[in-house]
Parts: sequence; C-alpha cells; structure tokens
Amino acid sequence: MQRTIIHFDLDTFFVSCERRLDSRLMGKPVIVGGTGDRGVVSAASYEARSYGVHSAMPIKAAKQLCPNGIYIRGNGGTYSKMSKEVTEILQEELPVLEKASVDEFYGDLTGMDRFHNAYKYSKELRQRVMRETGLPISFGMSPNKTVSKVATGEAKPNNEIKVDPGYEKTFLAPLSIKKIPSVGQKTFIQFCNLGVRTVDLVQQMPVEMMTAVFGKNGRIIWERCNGIDNSPIIAYHERKSISSERTYGQDTTDITKLHTTISAMAENLAFQLRRGNKLTSVVTVKVRYSDFQTYSKQIRIPYTAADHILIPKAMELFKNLYNRRMLIRLVGVRFSGLTEGHYQIDLFENTNKTVNLYKAMDALRDKYGDHTVRRANTIGDGSRTIGNQGNPFNGQPPILLAHRHQ
Repeated sequence: MQRTIIHFDLDTFFVSCERRLDSRLMGKPVIVGGTGDRGVVSAASYEARSYGVHSAMPIKAAKQLCPNGIYIRGNGGTYSKMSKEVTEILQEELPVLEKASVDEFYGDLTGMDRFHNAYKYSKELRQRVMRETGLPISFGMSPNKTVSKVATGEAKPNNEIKVDPGYEKTFLAPLSIKKIPSVGQKTFIQFCNLGVRTVDLVQQMPVEMMTAVFGKNGRIIWERCNGIDNSPIIAYHERKSISSERTYGQDTTDITKLHTTISAMAENLAFQLRRGNKLTSVVTVKVRYSDFQTYSKQIRIPYTAADHILIPKAMELFKNLYNRRMLIRLVGVRFSGLTEGHYQIDLFENTNKTVNLYKAMDALRDKYGDHTVRRANTIGDGSRTIGNQGNPFNGQPPILLAHRHQ
C-alpha cells in the first residue's frame, strides 16, 4: 500500500510563542536565545532573518547584524506548555503521531484516502491547530518522511505542500543539496568542492560514487535525493525526564552564585512537574569544569514534585559533586523517572498548608509568568538566565517567598 506521510512544523516556534504572549511583537525583528556573550540564537523571526540572523548564530554576531532587534531570553517551560497544546490536538486527530522535537511532528495517514481525502483532512487539521493555539504551522505531505520534511521547508511560512506519489524526484531535483536532511555544512562544502550544488546532480550519480566519497552516509544521501525513504513513523510517548542547564558568561567558583543557580533550576523544574501533573523519582546534578571535564551524580527518591524536597536533594548532590575546586563552566539539574501524578502531602507535614501554598504559587506563575513567585534564596546573579526575563513588554517584578521550607 502506498504510504501517506505528513510532516508538521511550527513556524519560528519560540518567536510565535512570544508573540502569542504579547501581540506587540508582531511584525518586529524578534530574536530568542541567551543574551550573554556566550549566548546563541535559538529562533529568529522572518523580519530578523532579513538582516542575516539565523539560529545557532552567536547573539553577539546577531546584535551586530540587527542592533534594533528585540532580544528575548525565552522560557522553555512556556514553550513546552504550548507545544503540548499542539501535541494533544494532533494526537486526537492522527492515527499515528511521531513527535520529532518540541515544534516538529510526523503523522501516518496511510489508507485514509479510502474513506477521506487525506490532503483535505490535513488542511482542516492545520487550520484547527492555528485556530485553537494561535500558532502558525506548515506541513508537507508525500509518500515518505524525507520528502514531506523538505516539502514543509518549501511551504514555509505558514502554508502547505503536497507531493504526489511518483513525483518525489521531480520535486527534489531543482532544490539545493543543502535542503536534504543529513547534509550539514561540512558535507555541503564537500559537495561544492565536487561542483555539486543541486539535488538533480546527485540523482544522476551512481550510488557507488556516493559511497566512495561519503561512505555509508553517501548511500543515505543518494536515496534521499532520489525520494527513497522507508523509515517508519515512531509513535510518540511522553518524555521521561526534564532538565535545565546554565553556561556561565565567565567560569566561576563563586559558591553563592552556584548555589543560587542550582536552587533556581530545581525550583523551576519542580513547578514544571506540577504544571504537567508529573512526579519525579530521580534527581541528577551535572558540573562541567573550565577544562571541559564533566561529572554528574544522581539519587533515587520517593516520587514527588515538591520544591522543599527537590531543592535540598539537588543541593546535596552538588555539594558531594563539587570537589575539584576548579572554575566551573556549566551546571545542570535533571529530574527523571517521571510518572503521572499529583504531589501528595506527607503524613508528618503541616497538613494542607504546604499543598495550598504550592497551589497559590503555581496559580500566580501560570497567570503572570514562571518567575512571578520565587524563593528568596533563588534571587541573585546565579539565577539571572533561568526562565523568562527577556520580554521587554512584561517586566513584572517577582514576589519573593521565604518560608520554613528552604
């Protein structure tokens, strides 16, 4: 049976999320990413791209190209929440869904044409996603994942393309070889050295020549250029871990800053757990020193999503881990072994007071931003890149929280 594979991609996803939060960002050059000297661009609006800004570019270079752009630090928790909204709609409507990333999805509609027009159905689904989430999304449809993904790239921004069976090679032929998945910058330079810049030239090459030059990857590229891809759709499953990392602008041994960073990460991740109705059973802390040596420690705990349990566990791991007394480049916290569930109070805790406190804090965060309410010991230079503090139109000061659970 001829396969029908659809590929959805949320256009400039992080930028679109920020614009949904604040419509005044519409039509302006918006750049999302770390704002320190070592920061990189995570996403750039099409307006910013017209200045030459693109993802993975150093923020420093982006500011030289687009000095008048709006630079936003971004909030992974907010983006995950909006991604989940889209995921739930697609899961409801597609027989098989693969979530390739936070903003990219594959669906298998094979056999649907016996009952419905698959392309028409997908167009209606795309409209539903935009209507219910306010996020622009594009899709490509073809008999396989590679051609559908390339088609989505050609459809952007905010459009759709269908490549009928038998026309895969014709569709791909005039495109740059750079648009084929698995052709990175180094491979593209190799192709340029061979005088090859477009897909049609690869289509004319013997596969033996490709493998001789590029090894095993040569056959994969040759097949993809010829519209051949039998890779299956891998059904989506809920993630089993969440994490946060910070790379410091300057390597540090400031123990106060390090403690603040770890506490802020653990606090924010605990909130993400509660917002997603998740509990964690494993806490991991990672440290990367200035010589790039990386170490981590983890501990298994009873299932929980409580700040006052998770923060001390993370701090304990860090204190046991940090023994080289060298400058630190990066620290990270990860919660894994996730399962569905709500935070349960301990029989020996102060009954409902703790649960009610978390509910009140989380309600404020959902309404006004992840860091509207913060513990006093997570305020400081060590937490300045944790969470969403970059939107220039949303300068809500945090409510400091200091209570017995530190």
